[in-house]
Amino acid sequence: MNLIAPVFEGLPSPMFPPLLATAAQTNAYCQLSAEEITQTSAVHQLALQGDQAAQQRYQALVRQHAEQLQRCRSQTWPQKQAIWLRLYPCDAVDGVLEEVLDRIVSRGYNEVFLEVFYNGQVLLPAAQNSTRWPSVLRTPGYETRDLLAEAVRLGRERGLKGYAWMFTLNFGYSYSQSLETQSVLARNGQGATSLTSRAPEADGTTVNADELFIDPYHPQAKQDYAQLLQAILQRQPDGVLFDYIRYPKGTGSASVASRVQDLWIYGTAAQQALYQRALNQKGMELIQRFLTKGHVNSTDWSDLAARYPTEPIPLWQGLTPVSDAPISHWQNELWRLTVAHAIQGVLDFLAMATASVQQRGLKAGAVFFPEANQTVGQQGYDSRLQAWERFPHTIDWHPMAYATCADASCIVAQIQRVAAQAPSGTQIQPALAGSWGQTLNQHPPLEQQMQAIRQAFPQLQAVSHFAFSWQEPAFDHNRKFCQLR
Repeated sequence: MNLIAPVFEGLPSPMFPPLLATAAQTNAYCQLSAEEITQTSAVHQLALQGDQAAQQRYQALVRQHAEQLQRCRSQTWPQKQAIWLRLYPCDAVDGVLEEVLDRIVSRGYNEVFLEVFYNGQVLLPAAQNSTRWPSVLRTPGYETRDLLAEAVRLGRERGLKGYAWMFTLNFGYSYSQSLETQSVLARNGQGATSLTSRAPEADGTTVNADELFIDPYHPQAKQDYAQLLQAILQRQPDGVLFDYIRYPKGTGSASVASRVQDLWIYGTAAQQALYQRALNQKGMELIQRFLTKGHVNSTDWSDLAARYPTEPIPLWQGLTPVSDAPISHWQNELWRLTVAHAIQGVLDFLAMATASVQQRGLKAGAVFFPEANQTVGQQGYDSRLQAWERFPHTIDWHPMAYATCADASCIVAQIQRVAAQAPSGTQIQPALAGSWGQTLNQHPPLEQQMQAIRQAFPQLQAVSHFAFSWQEPAFDHNRKFCQLR
């Protein structure tokens, strides 16, 4: 099988230039020269054709570039520069994964964030996948290929640290295809899941079939995720980054949670955990009525007084008891309780996941939207309820600073919002969207974003760029759509 030509489309012709004897040259961003990149690819192709001299030369170039990268990054801001990367089945073709990583090194990156769990599939060998999700690489004949382990190993040879990047509360559509997982799905007050809750909006927005959010309180969700995480950790990445640590982003009016029915706490496990927060019978029943009806009134209050005469007032965790308070006070307290309960489920799930990583002495990180923890109006919240300000400061924070404006000031503002709320000592590694040397999807060139961030936050020593596919669109397209046989 020979898929090298279509996958490597755009590389130099077989008329290779003479090999350079000088060390690789880098620019202000630790990027290799165009000549060095072209030559490395040419030598690599000769090596893949069985030329032993080229194989030795290629390995020498790999070592040379790794040393050059390490030396340059140690002297250049930022010291850690990462890129987000999704692997495809065709990366199993001989030489393709090496080419991907060579291109990453040539662009000055010394960290790569490898997407290992996304859209309901996992980057595990099909023959060794005991999780509930299908493998990314499912082509017959490739059952034992371990792209994650290979990428980590080949990355280290090139001076790249390899981090596993994985979805968290978004388990993907494939997870919903089993009857026994139906009780695990997050549900709102209408009994809808994230797949069925969002009707098409006037602007044509529809549900994202790749997103399926689970109830973070459900023990089956925790067990399934823990099993997946252990399988990922066996591939010995340098750390793990957790993404989708939140609830769904609603569209239109559903982008704000302003009623208890908007919260994703109506799954059986989430409801049971909420009721257990009550400290007396009057408190439990008032919570139940609020969850069922969306409000409580004076009739509820009189009814509960008659049923539980020995209990002066309802009590639950986190409540400051107030005697003779009006019913509106209790309504507000119940809203605060249910929002806090929804948020706590997300935080507890993240804590469970990061503990497994840190117990191995590895770095853990959380990926989040800087605006996803905001209040809206008098009592509304961003529907994602991503309370990142309460994420552990012992893990790395990766705010997705994806705002679009002409001068990068809005990006700086997003990072400033995170820095202002981060506990002292928190390691912040902003994620920027864009490409080098050009405005892409309204995102300023990366050079412009980097200069603005360095000026505003010289203390930051780590940045990441989303994504490799944006920087190498033609190469990414070839890898994504080639036919692996």
